[in-house]
Amino acid sequence: MGFRKKTLKRLGSYLMRYRWLLLLAVFMTLASNILALMGPMLSGYAIDAIEPGPGRVDFQKVFYYAAWMAGFYAASAMLSYAIAVLMVTISRKVVYAMRRDVFDRLLALPVGYFDLHKTGDIISRISYDIDTVNESLSSDLVQMMTTAITVAGSLYMMIMISPRLVLVFAVTVPLSAWITRFLTGKTRPLFRARSASLGRLNGFGEEMITGQKTIKAYCTEEEIIRSFEEKNRDGVEAYYKAEYYGSTVGPMINFINNLSLSLISVFGAFLYLMGMMSIGQISSFVLYSRKFSGPISEAANITGDLQSAIAAAERVFALLDELEETGDVEQAVQIGTEANPVNGRVELSRVSFGYEEGKAILKDLSLTTEPGQVVAVIGPTGAGKTTLINLLMRFYDVNNGSIRVDGKDIRQIKRASLRKAYAMVLQDTWLFHGTILENLSYGREGITREEVIQAAKAARIHSFIMQLPDGYDTVLKEEGINISKGQKQLLTIVRAMLQDCRMLILDEATSNVDTRTEIRIQEAMLKLMEGKTCFVIAHRLSTIQNASRILVMNHGQVVEQGSHQSLMEAKGLYYQMYQAQFQ
Repeated sequence: MGFRKKTLKRLGSYLMRYRWLLLLAVFMTLASNILALMGPMLSGYAIDAIEPGPGRVDFQKVFYYAAWMAGFYAASAMLSYAIAVLMVTISRKVVYAMRRDVFDRLLALPVGYFDLHKTGDIISRISYDIDTVNESLSSDLVQMMTTAITVAGSLYMMIMISPRLVLVFAVTVPLSAWITRFLTGKTRPLFRARSASLGRLNGFGEEMITGQKTIKAYCTEEEIIRSFEEKNRDGVEAYYKAEYYGSTVGPMINFINNLSLSLISVFGAFLYLMGMMSIGQISSFVLYSRKFSGPISEAANITGDLQSAIAAAERVFALLDELEETGDVEQAVQIGTEANPVNGRVELSRVSFGYEEGKAILKDLSLTTEPGQVVAVIGPTGAGKTTLINLLMRFYDVNNGSIRVDGKDIRQIKRASLRKAYAMVLQDTWLFHGTILENLSYGREGITREEVIQAAKAARIHSFIMQLPDGYDTVLKEEGINISKGQKQLLTIVRAMLQDCRMLILDEATSNVDTRTEIRIQEAMLKLMEGKTCFVIAHRLSTIQNASRILVMNHGQVVEQGSHQSLMEAKGLYYQMYQAQFQ
């Protein structure tokens, strides 16, 4: 219950950003409902103008009140339309701000968050959950304001007409409130389960669509279909239960409202026979009772939508409440400036780290890399090679020990300036929708077209680019699906080389390049890496034979280090790995 109140409070904070538009909507809703509430009263006056007996009708009064009724209802309808347009505007602004805040928070979250959450579930929160909130704000909020004003106004008018008949609602209204409270308490967890189930379904769908080639290669379509059917069934069941039990509120409230109308008709007839009410007053009271109970029924009918919106908002705000990357310390220094340039000396001192407590991946690791050295890191799968890169970039902080760049602990360096000091090429390439020129110059301002072309020529990819329809202005589709994996990796290599950095990380940078192309670009890569401190993670040992130093990792520790020749002569783990690859 406390979490629900917190969710409603945060939704309210978004609405308060547009408080003037919201106040205008409230004022217009108030005016629209007051005009609509005048109708039953005028209807009663018109009925009272019809006296008992044939031909005893004051048509002048009837037409007079009928004209005023038509005018009030027309004005109310126009205001209702304006309110709908205004609420759509407010909800659009709120959803825009909410989606922007969610995306900003995603960019501020640590890498570890994305390691633990599926992409499809995250996308579901940005799209489905926020859209659900949007639909509720644009329609249900107006309905709730209308309900409050109409119920209060109708109750006041009924008290003015006949306080005795109002006593009927002393029984039916508390009964309606109790039933609504009881059923919403039961359905709220169902709507939370529905949102979570749809998030899991989206996550599974995204994962399977991404792996279509692997699924078809291993002929596991039937198994995947069964898994999808299971998750789809869970999603449908969660959706059905939430909608089924949520839809029971409306009919029960309608039954109670119809019961109250029956009681009003019976007791009103007795009061008329006793001469305590006129036909016009009874007619007006019945119309006001419908206006009083109608919004309550409508509010009960939209209870399911409100519960769904609250459950969706909880998922959105849960993401917004995720902890950002730890901020820089107050004394953090900026590197890479004229006053504080980067030389490229990297030192790890007794570093220990594990993603989970009690499960260390790196253990008491120490090494020193001098400026301009090319350090190759190899080892079996799970040895800690990629973990080492994550620590160098400070995607994670070490558990014990320290990492220093030019003598400064990286925890005392501003995180943004530390990462800008590295150029990085990952095994998993990433290209965005844009031209090749835009992709190659990504992350560096003020770079010229000529510089890009020179780097592309050095990486032996210029001729391929010029064969494309528009050369460097060719637009790549999302993730570069219109070019091969090897070509994508070559483009990311060029992009890294164009960064004005003193340190370079290559994480299996040539894994998607064929052997012949790999040999052709080795010389170019070495030339472009001159003077830079380079960390190269590789499985192909042929790519690292010219490295200044080779580190052989196993079980989170450096078990061997040296040049290619010295390690071959030592006939240790490196020698065994080399023999396994080339013999």
